[in-house]
Amino acid sequence: MSTVGELLRYDGRHVVVTGCASGIGAQVARQVAELGGRVTGLDLRAPDDRSHLDRFVEIDLSQESSIDAAVGEIQAPVDALFNVAGVSSGIGDPMLVVRINFLGTRRFTEALEDRMPAGSSITNVSSLAAASYRENARTTAGLLETTSMAEGLAWCEAHPEAIADGGYRLSKEAIILYGMRRVSELGARGIRINCTGPGVTETPILDQLRSAYGQGFLDSFTTPLGRVAGPDEQAAVLVYLGSRAASYITGQVIWVDGGTVAQRVAGELVDTNQGS
Repeated sequence: MSTVGELLRYDGRHVVVTGCASGIGAQVARQVAELGGRVTGLDLRAPDDRSHLDRFVEIDLSQESSIDAAVGEIQAPVDALFNVAGVSSGIGDPMLVVRINFLGTRRFTEALEDRMPAGSSITNVSSLAAASYRENARTTAGLLETTSMAEGLAWCEAHPEAIADGGYRLSKEAIILYGMRRVSELGARGIRINCTGPGVTETPILDQLRSAYGQGFLDSFTTPLGRVAGPDEQAAVLVYLGSRAASYITGQVIWVDGGTVAQRVAGELVDTNQGS
């Protein structure tokens, strides 16, 4: 029987990380490398420090041709896939947000699946913004029913109300439900799929939001822990979920939010008791 320390390691495993140039993705790549993994990192631009990468592959998740070309550069087997790359609604283009955060990520993931053996894992990154994914599932299901990037974009065009708030929430709710929807199919092949829901974290996406909405918008997000997260803290949970230590965890979304979701639920309980 392996020790916990052994189960957490990535020795001999090939790991693919999108968004490797900065923020959470850079920390995932670095932590996996420190744990013995062989890392192929992908992003729009190469990171300044590539010492923790065995290979860098350029990718633009908004373009099918770029996705397909990148997939062609990735060697099999892929023992763990971390889909970290994404953009916020702060870029001001809802269709592009959905294209990158969900449609392109889905295409990339499905193109790699035939290279993933039993015992491998897919770990996606959602967001605290998707905390109401169950309440909105009926709408999000329409996007999930699409089978290509073109179909997904057509669905968004036909349902402008779904992306009226910038597309970010929809894309991050979709990535949660996508994993849950595929848990049985992938599980039959011995592949796990999970997701994290980061709270406010010091990353380039935070800079996008700060520029678009102002610091006051970010200050409105309070946590029981009284601070924002560091990218290394978010990465540590992802790295755990992709490791053999999490071998019986699949189909889950883990809120790495400093207690924000729990705080909301507790507030709803108080409101319910006061109203009864």
